[in-house]
Amino acid sequence: MPESKEDTTKRVGKWYFGGAASAGAACITHPLDLLKVHLQTQQKGKVGLLEMGVKVVRSDGIFGLYNGLTASLLRQLTYSLTRFGIYETVKKQTEVPGRSMAFYEKVLLGGFAGCVGGLVGTPADLINVRMQNDVKLAPESRRNYKHAIDGLYKVIKHEGPIKLMNGATMASLRATFVTIGQISFYDQFKVMLLRTGFFQDNVITHFSASFMAGGVATLLTMPLDVMKTRMMNAPPGTYSGIFACAKDIGKNGPMGFFKGFIPAFVRLGPHTIITFLLFEQLRLQFGDVVPK
Repeated sequence: MPESKEDTTKRVGKWYFGGAASAGAACITHPLDLLKVHLQTQQKGKVGLLEMGVKVVRSDGIFGLYNGLTASLLRQLTYSLTRFGIYETVKKQTEVPGRSMAFYEKVLLGGFAGCVGGLVGTPADLINVRMQNDVKLAPESRRNYKHAIDGLYKVIKHEGPIKLMNGATMASLRATFVTIGQISFYDQFKVMLLRTGFFQDNVITHFSASFMAGGVATLLTMPLDVMKTRMMNAPPGTYSGIFACAKDIGKNGPMGFFKGFIPAFVRLGPHTIITFLLFEQLRLQFGDVVPK
């Protein structure tokens, strides 16, 4: 490619790159996500991350750490595919040569994309939490979904299709904030790093921006994540709504909203980093070429 061509063009991601990258990242970080769910749903005791991991392996073997993987992949291929698709499509239509989106526009777009993605991904999210938490139940109480599709079928058959949207409000609210933290802040951090003149559009920049975005996303979403997981896993009628759930969690102090904070950061940080490293490689190798 001629030098002048390189100076005047750039590659942008296709709408489905984010979903594919998120699914790839989920395959790597799923055990951490599973342990985070266990820590958030434990009712008594203060079992740590490593102790919980040993407990799961002793109970169900090493593959117990991958319980619910198919649901996790389905969630990324609905939730993340939607939010990245909306964000990248609108961004591509909005940004023109010489004009980039303002930070507040990225936040608003990220919030909207996340809200829609959270709604679309709620059924898979419900199955994901149930499959991950199954190992904690007594053998006779386990749902024993064979895979994500089997879980969706059984919920529709035995509990009705509306049950699939259980926790949709919390899932959408959480997705709004996590998308702002991940996608909007990543986009902004990357721009800021490139503007310093010390960074280029390479792995170092992508890693740095995604690491910071993962921290912001964890900070913004931890309380909502705890409530969402608790509501999805609670027996019918336990909570009348979000505020009832918040009251129950907060009765022992505000730190209840940050139960499992460390594993949440350990999971969300690497997932964010791996997602954007994969996304950027897809963009650089197969993205559309547009004027800068």
